[in-house]
Amino acid sequence: MSSYFKYLPNFQYISRDKNSSVLGEYFEVKNLFKRVKLLDDIFNDLNYFEKYNIIGDERPDNVAYKIYQDSSLDWLILLSNNIINVQTEWPLPQLAFNNYLLRKYGSYEELNAVHHYESKEVTTSTGIVLIPKGVRVPVDYKIEFYDPALKKDILVTNVGVPITNYQYEQILDNKRRSIYTLKSEYVPIILEDIENIMPYKKGSTQYVNATLKKGDNSKIYE
Repeated sequence: MSSYFKYLPNFQYISRDKNSSVLGEYFEVKNLFKRVKLLDDIFNDLNYFEKYNIIGDERPDNVAYKIYQDSSLDWLILLSNNIINVQTEWPLPQLAFNNYLLRKYGSYEELNAVHHYESKEVTTSTGIVLIPKGVRVPVDYKIEFYDPALKKDILVTNVGVPITNYQYEQILDNKRRSIYTLKSEYVPIILEDIENIMPYKKGSTQYVNATLKKGDNSKIYE
């Protein structure tokens, strides 16, 4: 994410270490609280984006290199999907995924235990869908209906299909693999917008210059 941090302005932060040799010394750091977002007219318009399916253990920088030939634009991949925490909102590598499941469920036996039941597709004899596949249902769910073509009542039992804990977690992980990537031709627009947003504006007592603010050191050492 090096290309992202270069856009962040700096902030002079006062030392809170009472054992410091220089009491009240300022340190210059990146202002991580100044966060970028995509313009609403871009973020809310799917015409600016393309669907992408994360493959295997691909990281955001791998996807950025594949799409933009620039791995340092990994932050743009995250920004396009409103991802804040990569650890919980990005698919885990297989080994990390397996370790996470063992920590969560405790054993392989629990991984194979039933998490819930989902419906199999139920249709009439003419193909009319009565229950679509994948709807969460009770373990003993059944459906009875009248089939006009057969001119009789039909009872379908065992509608629910067991979904194990492992399958459930895989479904969640696979959903995270489906992301959006900003089309390459719009990247310059985003970078130009960032350059306009990031600089500090005059008017604050903390203002030093367009790339630097100074923190208020009052009442720090009361």
